[in-house]
Parts: sequence; C-alpha cells; structure tokens
Amino acid sequence: MKVILLKDVKKQGKKGQVIEVSEGYGRNYLVKNNLARIADSGALNALKSKEKALARQEAEEVEEAKKIKKQIEAEATVVTIPAKTGDDGRLFGTIPSKQIAEELEKQYGINVDKRKIQLSENLASLGHFNVEVKLKPEVHARIKVHVVEA
Repeated sequence: MKVILLKDVKKQGKKGQVIEVSEGYGRNYLVKNNLARIADSGALNALKSKEKALARQEAEEVEEAKKIKKQIEAEATVVTIPAKTGDDGRLFGTIPSKQIAEELEKQYGINVDKRKIQLSENLASLGHFNVEVKLKPEVHARIKVHVVEA
C-alpha cells in the first residue's frame, strides 16, 4: 500500500514522501492517526502541484535575494555607523549585527534580518570592515561598514 506522509514518521520517512507500507500498518496506524494519507491519483496530483508551487516560490525568493545582493554590493553602498570613542580611539562598547541592520535600513532602505549578518565577533574599533551577509544558503553578500567617531 502506498501512502503520502503528512508528518515526519520515525524510521519511515519525512513529510511529503510517498512510501510503501503494509496494508494494516498504513490503515490502522498511519491513516488513523493522521500521519499519512492513502496515495490515490488525486492525492498524488495535489502533492505534485504543491511541490511545483514551492519550487516556484523558492526560485522567486532566490531572485529577490540576488537583487538585494546587487544593492548591498554596489560601490556606493557603505554603511556609516557613528560610535562614541575614548581618548585612545577605542569604542565604548561594540557594534552588533542589529545596529548594522538598522543603519542599512535607515541609510539605504535595504531590509536585512540581523540574524543573516554573519559577525564572528562584534565590531570593536574604528575603520572599514567587510561584513558577510547570508541572504539564502546559495546567495552571500558583503556589506561595507565604516565605523566613524561620533
């Protein structure tokens, strides 16, 4: 008997997979507990159309990420962040990814989630920095950040 899994089932498969199971296990456990659905032609067609829609949506998101990457990596895009410094030129505190994302939004209107900005450690000195942004698993960009004295 073929079933389409509606949820992840341990030792059977992941959500959306079509698997072959015994008749009793399929009807009495998987279907009864809403873990699977019998794989008839209608259900298989619905699954295929859903997969196509997800693939199309993913492609659109990747295209959008590439547009954002172009904007971020443009020569004119340099995020300037003013910071308070002491007498010796060191910063009071550090500049976290949240502040970089806010300044990017404020200065250029580019909205990037702070969790996508990859900082190994917060910026702690004046100067120019290249900061990695992971927009999608296959789309990476570099933000030019200039920390200046306020």
